[in-house]
Amino acid sequence: MANSTNNRASDHIRVFIVDDHPAIREAVADTIDGTMDLEICGQASSSDEAFRMIEELEPDVAIVDISLNDAHGLDLVQNVRAQYPDVKMIVFSMYDENVYAERAIRAGASGYLMKSEPTKSVIEAIRSVHRGEVYLSRKMASRILNKVAMGRNSEPSFAIDELTDREMAVFQMLGQGYSVQDIQDRLSLSRKTIETYRRRAKEKLGFDTVSELLQYAVQWTYGQGTHGRDADVPTPKPPASTS
Repeated sequence: MANSTNNRASDHIRVFIVDDHPAIREAVADTIDGTMDLEICGQASSSDEAFRMIEELEPDVAIVDISLNDAHGLDLVQNVRAQYPDVKMIVFSMYDENVYAERAIRAGASGYLMKSEPTKSVIEAIRSVHRGEVYLSRKMASRILNKVAMGRNSEPSFAIDELTDREMAVFQMLGQGYSVQDIQDRLSLSRKTIETYRRRAKEKLGFDTVSELLQYAVQWTYGQGTHGRDADVPTPKPPASTS
């Protein structure tokens, strides 16, 4: 990182926001601007822009969405973690923590927060990760600890857990309506590789055809966007495999 002494002159926790929705960036910025010990040092709508600006601005904490126009958010988390390990990252997403929180932590994030949570949770998360802590909901932290206690060989809690991070990224983007070409461009992977991830997701979720997978991916993605914090609303499940 560049040596920017002016950037470190303030005692405030310097926060950088990465989200492709201007309204979300504005809402988070408004929340942070009303807090004495925090300040916004920059914003970006894409992964490439965020990476360049993080190098220049040296934030203490970056808030990153999973769905970005030019990349998958967890790829950005991994890249920032590798190049700028002092930057703490919080993944701030519409997607259910049961699906993505552990994946985000493995990628290098220090916290996971759903967009359905109260805005005060954003402040709490920023302060927590800045202190060197991992920020997760109590339910999610308990789930991960239980998984560790049972051992890594325990069966996945949900069928979707069987997907690798790359398979999950492709599955999610299919559900958002992206074509194979779109996904190829956003993830910088070959068409053959994307199709391999799609096939593996189809097999792991028990579908016979790509069309069935696509239908379920759309249903799942829609469900993620409408569940909010209602734990009683189940995530759609694929039908049992007939094989």
